[in-house]
Amino acid sequence: MVKVTSFAGMRCPIAGALEAIGDKWALLLIRDLLFAPRRYDELREGLGIPPATLAARLRHLESGGILERVRYQERPPRDEYRLTVKGRDLWKVSMALREWGDRWDASGTGTSPVEVIDRETGHPLVLGVIDATTGVAVPRQRMLLRPTASFDAHVMRMLNPSRGGRS
Repeated sequence: MVKVTSFAGMRCPIAGALEAIGDKWALLLIRDLLFAPRRYDELREGLGIPPATLAARLRHLESGGILERVRYQERPPRDEYRLTVKGRDLWKVSMALREWGDRWDASGTGTSPVEVIDRETGHPLVLGVIDATTGVAVPRQRMLLRPTASFDAHVMRMLNPSRGGRS
């Protein structure tokens, strides 16, 4: 069995997000929950996930505030799972992975099962980086990662090797 390394305490937002999400099963659960509240049996059947794995991932996501369990029936007690605001905010992550998977044929099928289009125009949509002030898309080549006061020195050297003594 592979030992899972914790990223807790690592001063990196990507590591922190991975710690909060957990693993690939959790990402697939989030993908499915983005479209509708789901019941345990629907999630298990749709993903083909082992029951113990599903229960563990749901508990992890619930404890991290990414989803919540909502009772829909009292006798017998039955719950469904809904993403919280924090969980719904992961739509960009899901879309970025879908877009990357389509571009590089990660599924190996040669075709995408879905396309993302503008509801009003029917035009294809892609994710982008948007200037928060102007609302205009900015190309990747213009992006700059600027360190803040909480940035670690070793991370700074990785981003700017010519300044940090690393060649």
